[in-house]
Amino acid sequence: MKSKSFFLALSFLLIFTTSCVSTKSTLKNVDDNAPTPILTKENTFLITLYSKDKKYGFEPDYPVNVFYLNSKDENLNAKRFLDALAGPNGEKITYTKIESCCPFPTKRHQIGAGFLDVYELIWVDQKQPIKLYMNIYEKGYLMVPVGLSLKK
Repeated sequence: MKSKSFFLALSFLLIFTTSCVSTKSTLKNVDDNAPTPILTKENTFLITLYSKDKKYGFEPDYPVNVFYLNSKDENLNAKRFLDALAGPNGEKITYTKIESCCPFPTKRHQIGAGFLDVYELIWVDQKQPIKLYMNIYEKGYLMVPVGLSLKK
């Protein structure tokens, strides 16, 4: 039922934002040749790469592309990615999905468009929460964003 209401809301938004959705994607880091992520025994993604690009994950044109195979649980891969991360010094992070934004064209959804999900990450002694842009529709190499680390 939750998926039906999501798709109805998405359809409604697309009808009213069609003029805002370009027919050409602005996403810069989509890579259909990226390998399918491997799961760890903790059910997180095994991430071995660290991004050197300060835009990766922090700007809408450079989201973390976590991809999913069906709409049964479209947030599952974002969770698998975020659960693998830690703060800059290994701190435990907590995260909350705060919004969806930034419509873009995609062939991976039956309505031809997708939205980025924005997550807020916090940890102890953090000066200010950070926001990460996540793309559940496209593939890309998964990397640790600049300023974060992997959970030990």
